[in-house]
Amino acid sequence: MNKKAANIWNAGHYDEKIRYVSRLGQSLIGMLQPAAGERILDIGCGTGDLAWEIAKSGAHVTGIDSSEAMIAQAAAKYPALQFRCDDAQTFRLQAGEAPYDALFSNAALHWIRRPAEAAEAMALALRPGGRLVVEFGGCGNIAAIYRGIRTALAAAGIDAEERNPWYFPGIGEYASLLEAQGLNVRTAELYDRPTPLGDGERGLRNWLDAFAGMFFSGLSEPQKEAAYARCEEAVREELYRGGEYIADYRRLRITAVKR
Repeated sequence: MNKKAANIWNAGHYDEKIRYVSRLGQSLIGMLQPAAGERILDIGCGTGDLAWEIAKSGAHVTGIDSSEAMIAQAAAKYPALQFRCDDAQTFRLQAGEAPYDALFSNAALHWIRRPAEAAEAMALALRPGGRLVVEFGGCGNIAAIYRGIRTALAAAGIDAEERNPWYFPGIGEYASLLEAQGLNVRTAELYDRPTPLGDGERGLRNWLDAFAGMFFSGLSEPQKEAAYARCEEAVREELYRGGEYIADYRRLRITAVKR
């Protein structure tokens, strides 16, 4: 049976154990160059940390995310900002809402399995001349971790690909989707970014808890523990260095301007 489903987000775990996602996304704000008075939409805003950093420029920031738990956490942390629960594949400007000056997204678009629809939604939300600055997992992202997940689930008689929620495109594929929606791609880079997961031996488990819950859905706690252990064993030689796991991230970073 196909078990492909959205991840169930634990906002508290995300803020406590996965803070490196926002920290590593801060360099993307420099490419965005937000200015006072601009209206900026943060797509897949999570618990709002980068939306807050953007707002320090004086820009008016709205964050959207498909997870109610993440939006609730963001709104509690940053009550001065606007957050709403919405789907990156289908969101539209609300009644009376003007198009945005810029769209920003960090570590979110690889969760979008209908990327052409997301590209259309983003283009519709931008004013002519508005800019798009995004970064997410690209072709080859977490290849070793995914091999570990596949190995662990195969031992439990589960086909990991049937549960795979991720979309990791190359430059040409994603740039073409944006160009088809009237966005001129200005820069595109696919680069390796080995990412320390911290927390010593528990780093990979924290990552699996945050991002890979759908793979282990339906397993009992003992079965899940065994699967986690098999995954760790499968990747340890390649990814465990200096007392922690180093995730094999490969990121796709794109900037574009609406025609």
